[in-house]
Amino acid sequence: MQLEIVQQIKEIVGAEHVLDQLEDRYCYTCDASSLSPGKQALPGLVVSPANPDEVSRLLKLANQRRFAVIPRGAGSNVSGGTIPTPDAVVMVLTRMNRILAIDARNMFAEVESGVVTSEFQAAVENQGLFYPPDPASRAFCTMGGNVAENAGGPRGAKYGVTRDYVLSLEVILPTGEIIRTGTKTLKNVAGYDLTALMIGSEGTLSVVTKIAVKLIPLPRTKKTMLVIFDDLYKASETVAQVFLGGIGPATLELLDNVYVRTIEEYVHIGLPVEAEAVLLIEVDGDDAAVLDKQTSSISHICTSQGAVKIDIAKNDQEADRLWLARRSAFAAVARMRPTLLGHDVTVLRDVIPEMVKRVRQISAKYNLVMPVLAHAGDGNLHVPMLIDERDAEEMERAERATDDLFRATIELGGSITGEHGIGQAHRHHLPCQVGEGGMMVMKAIKRALDPNNVLNPGLRFGD
Repeated sequence: MQLEIVQQIKEIVGAEHVLDQLEDRYCYTCDASSLSPGKQALPGLVVSPANPDEVSRLLKLANQRRFAVIPRGAGSNVSGGTIPTPDAVVMVLTRMNRILAIDARNMFAEVESGVVTSEFQAAVENQGLFYPPDPASRAFCTMGGNVAENAGGPRGAKYGVTRDYVLSLEVILPTGEIIRTGTKTLKNVAGYDLTALMIGSEGTLSVVTKIAVKLIPLPRTKKTMLVIFDDLYKASETVAQVFLGGIGPATLELLDNVYVRTIEEYVHIGLPVEAEAVLLIEVDGDDAAVLDKQTSSISHICTSQGAVKIDIAKNDQEADRLWLARRSAFAAVARMRPTLLGHDVTVLRDVIPEMVKRVRQISAKYNLVMPVLAHAGDGNLHVPMLIDERDAEEMERAERATDDLFRATIELGGSITGEHGIGQAHRHHLPCQVGEGGMMVMKAIKRALDPNNVLNPGLRFGD
């Protein structure tokens, strides 16, 4: 990067907030995805602005001098959404990490984009309030990143995902203008829904700097169940039956035997390694008697579907151990092979058994390890491919398997990603999902808001 531009950037954010040494920049060539771009994606600089004005000035400079800017939070995204293009400026937003307001009276909060999700959740729960979106990386992912990816998590079945809670945003457009989308009110239909447009746009349409979210009352109690099956298909068929029974669990997670075994090897909490599948189910609410009735009904449904054992956590400590197991899932299976290619397709709940069948067929066809874990309550299946990227032939098989996986998902009326996003990992598959007309609209929006294509151009949503 030209020394003149480097100096201008240092004048905006302060020299101490600019990383220009090779080893520092190399750390930002990757995110939590399995993509390994190496030297070809070495950013020119890494900068950490302190406020919206600095972000705005950086983006105006980027348009003047024609360099790319890659917004980044904690880098926990797993689809390559923050991998820079060569010589780009990586804009790290973690300095903007204040909880600006928690308004219990009106049940909303406002935060800066760099606030860590779990820290925000703890702060609102201390006031008896609840912010439900719970990505697996919540211990370190940021609220701005959650908005950029429209993050979900296990509680999506009952409570929805990030977009269901965002009321208003402060964003910096690619050309540097600062705008406010939406309002803090629950109802607002004034003009286009610009808030919805920005959520899930993966850093291609704006840089999010402030977020206002609605809150709900914190449930007073919960019940957590581990349901054990000797047949994966029976377990997957049980998912829709639970909802048909009129029960809306807060979470309903499906894990196959590969996950169960590797998690137990990793955290040693006593999971049944012989089980072909388990369901992790949680109900919550304010009335313990109602929850007892719900767990009884779920137990009856699961037993009728072929469950061989049902364990109900006796206290919060036992429930926390089960959730520790679930949140360790990806770390556990990643130990099996050098490379984990993550996919998170989504289908209707009653299509889950067929989707599981298709995954097994694709796994056998290409001789790949493809374990199944699902936020089954909302149909979101996480299907990693465990491979060795140094093996060119295996990588080629994985690419063909990915094509088949996405083709099957679309044939079944689903989405090629439910919460991980497109990023660089799946950008070539996006037209298959949205069609020629959808791509045309996305390109038009991108051109209108980012005429010089400075903001995260590597994702190719519309460039």
